[in-house]
Amino acid sequence: QVQLVESGGGLVQAGGSLSLSCAASGSIAIIKYMGWYRQAPGKQRELVATISSTTGSTNYADSVKGRFTISRDGDKNTVYLQMNSLKSDDTAVYYCNSRSFLNIDYWGKGTLVTVSS
Repeated sequence: QVQLVESGGGLVQAGGSLSLSCAASGSIAIIKYMGWYRQAPGKQRELVATISSTTGSTNYADSVKGRFTISRDGDKNTVYLQMNSLKSDDTAVYYCNSRSFLNIDYWGKGTLVTVSS
């Protein structure tokens, strides 16, 4: 089992920046990927970015490339999402995700990001 706790959401003006953190605990060694997803009102949950726990390779949704950066600490326990040049379309609940080597997904409770125009 993996437990995930997000922090860092809030209200920001368009063009501003915000940083999210996700602290993982429990069976850290089983984590293959960590990442961020988001769900805007009335829309499906979508991938934002992922990072490999073994190689550190990253993957981004086209909509956030060049604006968002995902990173992790050396112990793999915390993953970050630095969000720059925020747009109103980035308004959503952001969920931290971890996927195990058995392809089991674990989710945080989510943190709300609101971008005002």
